[in-house]
Amino acid sequence: MGFTRSRLVRFAARLALCAGLLLASGRAARAETTYYTPRALLAEFFPKSERVTFRTFTIDSSLKARLGQRLGYAPAKDRYTVFIATTHGHIDGYAVIDDEPGLHQPITFATRLSPRGMVERLEIMVYREPRGDEVRDARFRKQFEGKTAQDPLRLNRDIDAVSGATVSSASMASGVRRAAVLVEELAIGLSTLATARTAAPATTTVSR
Repeated sequence: MGFTRSRLVRFAARLALCAGLLLASGRAARAETTYYTPRALLAEFFPKSERVTFRTFTIDSSLKARLGQRLGYAPAKDRYTVFIATTHGHIDGYAVIDDEPGLHQPITFATRLSPRGMVERLEIMVYREPRGDEVRDARFRKQFEGKTAQDPLRLNRDIDAVSGATVSSASMASGVRRAAVLVEELAIGLSTLATARTAAPATTTVSR
């Protein structure tokens, strides 16, 4: 039985829709870009450090409640890892590698902090959205330098959003503040509620 003109039109429309969905999914799949691996990132963060170790902290209910009070939301994970760079037994700094939800996909980022918990650098490690990666621009990232866990990092008040990447900008503001609070609460030891579980061996070799 042959197709009528109306059926042909509907069939063509369905084909076009399917083709559009496939094209969109293909673009989304190709949107993921990796800029740093963890090893390369840590080597660039701490080029002069003698060694970089890590500690994985278990977030119990009381600590999660305290973090929730400070952050304004309960942290999504039950365990967080903090990298610690040292030379001759002295701490050179800390780093946190984490994910923060973007518009549709998570953004993997890393924050380097000083021994006292001050933000020194932000890097985007993996960006998965088809647009909005302007948050990688140095001008945007530089705004976080010198910030601490005491800074609220409010978008368009403390941190200027990137035009066309408002969601990603907000994601980075939220993620960096969480990293600063986690380092202060867990690694620096300002909270007595943290319970730490260290992987064995708790050492990551930094490539030169």
